[in-house]
Amino acid sequence: MARPEEADPRWIVEERPDAANVNNWHWTEKNATEWSKNKIKSLLENLIIDESGLGTCKLTEISSIEGEAFANNRKAKLIFFYEWNIKAKWEGNLNGSTAEKTVTGEIEIPNLSEENDPEEIEVQVFVKKGENTVDGDALKELMRHKGTTLIQNKLGDYIRELKQDFAKDLILPTKDAKQGGSVIKHVGKSHVKSNSTKINGLNKDPKDDEVKSQSFKTVKLTDHMKCRAEELFNSFTVPELVSAFTRGNAIVEPHEGGKFSLFDGNINGTFTKLQPHTCIQQKWRFKAWPENHFSDVNITFDEKSDETIITVEQTGVPSSDYERTETGWRTYYFESIKRTFGFGAALY
Repeated sequence: MARPEEADPRWIVEERPDAANVNNWHWTEKNATEWSKNKIKSLLENLIIDESGLGTCKLTEISSIEGEAFANNRKAKLIFFYEWNIKAKWEGNLNGSTAEKTVTGEIEIPNLSEENDPEEIEVQVFVKKGENTVDGDALKELMRHKGTTLIQNKLGDYIRELKQDFAKDLILPTKDAKQGGSVIKHVGKSHVKSNSTKINGLNKDPKDDEVKSQSFKTVKLTDHMKCRAEELFNSFTVPELVSAFTRGNAIVEPHEGGKFSLFDGNINGTFTKLQPHTCIQQKWRFKAWPENHFSDVNITFDEKSDETIITVEQTGVPSSDYERTETGWRTYYFESIKRTFGFGAALY
């Protein structure tokens, strides 16, 4: 790693008055998995779906809840990650039916996650094999329509309680609370106010740094992070997290074709491929590179039992910028991510 006096000025973060106040950037995490399982079960089990003049259904048992949930705090900003696949059994009777047997079936909720609003949650309804009778079809429709709405509302209650009740002790009062300061906004493109860290050398004429040689090299780096692949993937794609480890203005549009701009615009490009928790591909360039020249970046995440191995392969790097680019990945990506989120510590 380069000594401070040898570091490239375009990577260096300026001194700031609150640089010693590292607690402002402290990352804390609270595991909400067991709490969530109990909460979801209490909200859905024995839920009644009744339609006057048609019939009544009930969720009799939550047969499986698979997934995980975490609440995180960084700089008084709560961030939630949850992903669940839920299965439940249901039974129902049609009003005025002469059928002697109660209709039974199952529902599956495959996409309860922070990526979906409650009304976007999918509820799949199934009738037990052999019970696709007139009664079964009618009750299935009741579950698909009114049942889906009620279930979405209950899961909306879960999301609200996760954010308001479970995570309420993650943000502690501080003596500087009344002094204001930089606030990360809840927007798709994350912007940090101008009192955040900046990158030196932005006013330098890009022509001064044009690549004089037409030869190119490939940068390839590997590192080990003490975290889950999902957490590391999110560090590169969730706007607030990118702003955290770069400690400056960041624009991140995490979808194919979406743009990114880091270190106050010194690094920018587009996402060309996003494979959740596995792979990120980008068109990536330094601001000082010749106009319209982009390198190709491929980032892979290989999760092991106690760590995630991250590999970065970047092709099309101008030979004259090879060392600066390699050092930048290690110092301002890998090491900064470890310091900011605690990914250099052992997993337990």
